[in-house]
Amino acid sequence: MSYLQITQKDSVAIITLDLPGEKVNKLNESMMEEFSEFLDELENNNELKGAVLISGKKDNFIAGADIDMFQARDTAKEIEQLSKDGHKILNRIADFSKPIAVAVHGSCMGGGLELSLACHYRVCSDSSKTVFALPEVKLGILPGTGGTQRLPRLIGIQNALPYMLTGKNIYTRQAKRMGLVDEVTHKDAIEKAAIKGVHKISEGKFDRKDKRPFLHKLLEGNPLGRKVIFSQARKKTAGQTKGNYPAPPKIIDAVEYGYKHGLEKGLENETVLFGELGATQESRNLVNLFFGMTASKKVPNSDLVREVKRIGVLGAGLMGSGIAEVSIDKGDYRVLLKDQTIENAAEGEKEIWKSLDEKARKRIITEFERDKTASRVTGVDSYDGFSSVDLVIEAVFEDLELKQNIVQQVESNTPDHTIFASNTSSLPISKIAEGAQRPENIIGMHYFSPVQKMPLLEIITTNQTADWVTQTAYQVGVNQGKNVIVVNDGPGFYTTRILAPYMNEALVLLEEGASIEFLDKIMKDFGYPVGPMALFDEVGIDVGAHVAETMASMFAERGVESTNKADELLEAGFRGRKNKRGMYKYNAGKKKEVNTEIYKYFGGSNRTNPDKETAQRRMALTMINEAAWCLEENILKSPGDGDLGAILGLGFPPFLGGPFQYIDQKGIQNVVDQLNEFTEKFGPRFKPAKILVDYAKEGKTFYGD
Repeated sequence: MSYLQITQKDSVAIITLDLPGEKVNKLNESMMEEFSEFLDELENNNELKGAVLISGKKDNFIAGADIDMFQARDTAKEIEQLSKDGHKILNRIADFSKPIAVAVHGSCMGGGLELSLACHYRVCSDSSKTVFALPEVKLGILPGTGGTQRLPRLIGIQNALPYMLTGKNIYTRQAKRMGLVDEVTHKDAIEKAAIKGVHKISEGKFDRKDKRPFLHKLLEGNPLGRKVIFSQARKKTAGQTKGNYPAPPKIIDAVEYGYKHGLEKGLENETVLFGELGATQESRNLVNLFFGMTASKKVPNSDLVREVKRIGVLGAGLMGSGIAEVSIDKGDYRVLLKDQTIENAAEGEKEIWKSLDEKARKRIITEFERDKTASRVTGVDSYDGFSSVDLVIEAVFEDLELKQNIVQQVESNTPDHTIFASNTSSLPISKIAEGAQRPENIIGMHYFSPVQKMPLLEIITTNQTADWVTQTAYQVGVNQGKNVIVVNDGPGFYTTRILAPYMNEALVLLEEGASIEFLDKIMKDFGYPVGPMALFDEVGIDVGAHVAETMASMFAERGVESTNKADELLEAGFRGRKNKRGMYKYNAGKKKEVNTEIYKYFGGSNRTNPDKETAQRRMALTMINEAAWCLEENILKSPGDGDLGAILGLGFPPFLGGPFQYIDQKGIQNVVDQLNEFTEKFGPRFKPAKILVDYAKEGKTFYGD
């Protein structure tokens, strides 16, 4: 079947992109071949003045290049050739004798944006669904079909670099302001506007204005100014990536090279750098992560999913209001947000409104979309109306008896088909289900804070949870925009369980004399987004103490003694960021500073930092080893789920691929040897999981060859 459907209007060819059998369009080799053939026809057809590219998909122009093409190539040379093939067709478009315009509605990502940049006129819809990005950096590569050369030349170096270095989205308002698009109009009018654009260019009536601010023009217009820009960009990037990601500095190199040597040589250099980056282990790990994330958004058994129209959320605090917001915003559900008082529920509604209003002010959504979305949530203080609720998500305080009582209240106020999901972070779901009339309807849905930003949902099943309940909860998570993993029940499930020993080791190191800022710095250098001490404050020392208490007996069975320091700090009134007293002090308007008062609970104010690499490995290996224990004990269903959960839920360094990729790449025997060495030096908490010892003996790996 053909990828391109070609019709004609007003002496312009209309090329509708519609990849057969897929929800989104992707740039692939067959599309490139078809397009090349079309250009031959267009060149020879004197009746056609040009062409317009438009998508046949709903809310999607082109999602990017087909990653399967990229993964099928191993060597730098093969990957470089892939880039060269893309350049061939896009260079031909850019240099084409007749104007080619794009009419974009929906997501226009990666290769899709690079295709648009090669065209001569760009129109996009004013919909909040329309978004542009060059997210290649998230795959450990750089834009490989002209992006590093054409984007800076179109919108300026200082505008382009931040988007290429982070992969973040460009919305329509920004796109028009920067000159990325020439025109913004209603989605039903984009084709007509693009046709007009073709005529304007062919008649010599279009002149694109340089929209860069005066200072940008001044700096970018001379070699010395550009040198300053690239130098600052390198400095900032090194501070953010800690040298762990090879792609960002290469992106800067690619842009700089193009400005020094001209567009043609810049494009040639881009293909070489693309090949080099694509062959790195970091890129391979990030590509595997991408495939894992894609798979986690597909419900394993969609036939079992039952319809959910209305959701009840219990608890209107930070977590509850966050869950309610993603349910009404991404999921399009109607939500009853219940708290003990109507005032508390109203406070939760107010937080949701503030979040949606901010998006409207940034023009990410319209005011109408804001109002429509906000109208889907209703704050309540009773179970009135819960007779029509299909799913209840509980986000109340971590107290087992309280949660068991709530199960009984919900069961007596909801129909038999209603699913009860607990957002607990550590209490076993089977304990919460004790005494329930419908234990088969009970499941865990563990969200991460802040819910609106954290991508992971960890679903926890007991041996009584019905399959349809699991699949329905999974579908709800996908609709809420989450990457979903399903794990089996147990104290702390997977994510909290592997976080606990990591945090425990950080407290042990603090007790041994390490400073708070040292521990945070070295783990950020290792690749975590935040250090363990800052994380303690963010999660809350009260939550940390509760988790430690919940899980202490499980670890004790393995002969591992957990520190009770979090409990001690809690008793002394330290709760973290929530009461501005934790590992750091949080004074309004001031930068947070280390709270030296903490040190009296950890051996006094004299601090002696240990060897950096040893301390890094001690903390990281506790998490990695615990992940292996979870796989061994069937808490985890696969190494892939373990890697995805650790990266998306806990910030395990993405470039390392996750705990199991890390073990495979370091060599299982090497990891076992290191754990054994630490066991002798520091105690039984480092004893390697039996699965590691067995795999090392058998020469097996978690991901096979």
